[in-house]
Amino acid sequence: MTSEQIIQNAYYVPDLEAGIARFHALWGVGPFFVRRHIQLENVTYRGSPSELDISAAYTQSGDLMIELVTQHNDAPSIFRDRFAAHEGGFHHVALAFGDHDARVAEFNRMGFESVTSFKTCEGRGATYLDTFELLGHATEIYIVNDSLKKLYVDVRRASETWDGKELVREL
Repeated sequence: MTSEQIIQNAYYVPDLEAGIARFHALWGVGPFFVRRHIQLENVTYRGSPSELDISAAYTQSGDLMIELVTQHNDAPSIFRDRFAAHEGGFHHVALAFGDHDARVAEFNRMGFESVTSFKTCEGRGATYLDTFELLGHATEIYIVNDSLKKLYVDVRRASETWDGKELVREL
């Protein structure tokens, strides 16, 4: 196993706006870039086709991106495996960019099941691995493309120059 860098901590929240308000009030982080009802393709849950309706908000805290995610439907998913719709808490870490397929295969060989995977309409995506028993949270491996890299750059840059206004920026 190679050394892995965690670049994101993600929290499941039952209400995105309330989550944004809580995280900002507690830590002063912002702004939050929000994607609502993200269009997903090729969604799978434990190897079978599935449907997933999620929204997410992204902000930065130093070198770490913070994601707040909510699921709008009741389809089985890595999110529903951990939290009911009304619950919330720490959910997953995302690892630094790399070869998606090779990394997922390596985690699978170590006994960590791929639970949910998908691609977005922009062609980026992710696989979420069940590392709950070992770590208490899931692990996300990205399908990397230029739009994902741009999101990370934009969120970080905005946090470094943020004037405290416009807490939410819709994507």
